[in-house]
Amino acid sequence: MGPHPAVAAIRLAVRRVLHDILTSHTDHVSPGGRASGGQRHAPLVLVACSGGADSMALASALAFEAPKLGVRAGGITVDHGLQVGSDLRAAEVVSRMTALRLDPVESVAVRVGRDGGPEAAARDARYAALDEAAERLGAAAVLLGHTRDDQAETVLLGLARGSGIRSLSGMAEISGGPGRTGRYRRPFLHIDRQTARKACMVQSLPVWDDPHNADPAYTRSRLRHEGLPALEKALGKGVVEALARTAQLSRDDADALDAWAAEADVSVRDELGQLECAKLYALPPAVRRRVLRRAVVAAGSPAGSLFARHIEEVDRLITGWRGQGAINLPGRVEAQRQGGRLVIRQG
Repeated sequence: MGPHPAVAAIRLAVRRVLHDILTSHTDHVSPGGRASGGQRHAPLVLVACSGGADSMALASALAFEAPKLGVRAGGITVDHGLQVGSDLRAAEVVSRMTALRLDPVESVAVRVGRDGGPEAAARDARYAALDEAAERLGAAAVLLGHTRDDQAETVLLGLARGSGIRSLSGMAEISGGPGRTGRYRRPFLHIDRQTARKACMVQSLPVWDDPHNADPAYTRSRLRHEGLPALEKALGKGVVEALARTAQLSRDDADALDAWAAEADVSVRDELGQLECAKLYALPPAVRRRVLRRAVVAAGSPAGSLFARHIEEVDRLITGWRGQGAINLPGRVEAQRQGGRLVIRQG
């Protein structure tokens, strides 16, 4: 008799990702048996585990599948220090991962700042800690336990921000690097949260439910417990799956437009590398705005501080030119039309 369907589903998802990591890793291994970064031939894959159902299910699947494929499997838990006893909770998660025979296993304490709000600050601190641990341990990849439900929430949050198709594309299956070699992998984006929880239950894995996930002070928590249930009540139970599908379709479209913009960026420049307004004007709006965003970021504007309204203002120098002055952008970058050229530079 095979494993429970929920357990089989999570293991298959992880097996597919490990196969992909092995393929990418082999491509970067020299004839002497060492990867280009000096890693041993058997790649190390880490799981980021909070102790919740999603990441515990992921840790269990990694622990089961990795040895069969010759992959070294370890785990990292991040102590955000936001709750009393968080250090004890992190130590307990370390014990649970050790019991699954993951090695190495570490707890990393971080200090959460305030930039961008509590959720964004915690996320930034978490990824910085995971990046540091992955570099130090020489990990080929870090697995994250985001599920299809998390993806649906991310799409809705992007829709509320009104910041374009890239926001609607949600979380990528692979991120943190170019193409298929990105550090972060999300095996569960096609698996719902309930399946992950069921997999923990049938394997008798203890899980911890973070009280922040039910705290209405957090936007994602309100969306999870109030917003999505209301949508499902009004539109039916297929909302989460439809939103996740929207994310993938949007990502495909956004990737294609980004590639088009990268090519157009070369064609709209004169022999001195200046942006020509007439050539920019001839581009489709979606491509032109991407070209402008690329130019503004290249001039020194932080991508995280650059919003759609900033690019729209720069775009009006092309499409609604009436002699207006320079546009001030984040990072002390200035965009100004000079004759038939658009000049973007840091002041």
